[in-house]
Amino acid sequence: MGKFVVSKRKNGEFQFNLKADNGQVILTSEGYTTKANCLNGIESVRKNSVDKDRYECKTSSDSRFYFNLKAANGQVIGTSEMYESEKNRDNGIESVMKNAPEAEIIDETTD
Repeated sequence: MGKFVVSKRKNGEFQFNLKADNGQVILTSEGYTTKANCLNGIESVRKNSVDKDRYECKTSSDSRFYFNLKAANGQVIGTSEMYESEKNRDNGIESVMKNAPEAEIIDETTD
């Protein structure tokens, strides 16, 4: 089972990473000004991750593949790593769909 790891950036913002069983980061959040907002972001990922229509498949300027997970209002709530192939990106989406709904939260912040 995956896990959400909550951490604090150097600029003081909170963020989370969704990690797969193997420890690989499969989704990263934006920066949040409060931990409460960060935790709300995790709940939004849990809720929206099961809906295939919430994934936006993208190609970077250097021809690598990634995806954004969006909330119902269209706001991006998580971005994947870069993948070398569309197939690997699609596997990343499947991994988020599988891991996010039941992933535990690991809080690495001191706040």
